Amino acid sequence: MTRLNRSTSDIWRRPPGCPVASHDEIQVWRMNLDRPAAEVQEMRGVLSEDETARAARFVFDRHRARFIVGRASLRKILGLYVGLAPRRLEFGYGWRGKPFLKKGSDGDRLRFNLSHSGELGLLAVIKAREIGVDVERIRQVKEHLRLAGRYFAPGEVAAIQALPGEVHYEAFFNCWTRKEAYIKALGAGLACPLDGFEVSLTPGAPAAMLRIDDNPVAPSEWFMRALTPGRGFVGAVALKGRGYRVTCWEWRAR
Repeated sequence: MTRLNRSTSDIWRRPPGCPVASHDEIQVWRMNLDRPAAEVQEMRGVLSEDETARAARFVFDRHRARFIVGRASLRKILGLYVGLAPRRLEFGYGWRGKPFLKKGSDGDRLRFNLSHSGELGLLAVIKAREIGVDVERIRQVKEHLRLAGRYFAPGEVAAIQALPGEVHYEAFFNCWTRKEAYIKALGAGLACPLDGFEVSLTPGAPAAMLRIDDNPVAPSEWFMRALTPGRGFVGAVALKGRGYRVTCWEWRAR
């Protein structure tokens, strides 16, 4: 089982037994998706028929197991918020495929977003606010500057080029996760061009929305926060509004 690094600026605490969502607190859950085979088998039992079918379509066992753990953990965590058994939760999907809890309990006011990269998953939860979260393992990317030039805004490409080469990949994935978090909060998917807005990306600097092409005032209306979920990973959370606090919790399957 992979050990997640704890020497990061985010402190990943043990969560309460019955978490309560609020309008001004972003609750981010970190989960290790590499679990023993016995746990994976137990978690499979809380999935819906549709989720089980999706799991079966994975070619590689590791990817299948991580999907099962991620979806089962999502169900178990959200079940704690709404007071329902994980198996009883029903999901709907927005026009861009973003899942939501169907009405019938407090779940219709709960908003969440799940992201994963490798063995690590992040789930962001808040009340009555559309939210986006993203996580990526920092890794070498072939022709990263060419890719940045194709997908990122010109100011972002220039910012990466101005940095020392040894932090290029971290800056690249800072940019990527912040853009993904914003797009997921919008629920826009690929309909939102990645070069149509600009985010900060310098390692160690605060995450921020810098520019949105079609609305010069909009950047000040968005909250964006960098996450440090583990050694070799970067993450980000984004949603509209200001003044949110962020709480980071470590999920341990129960």
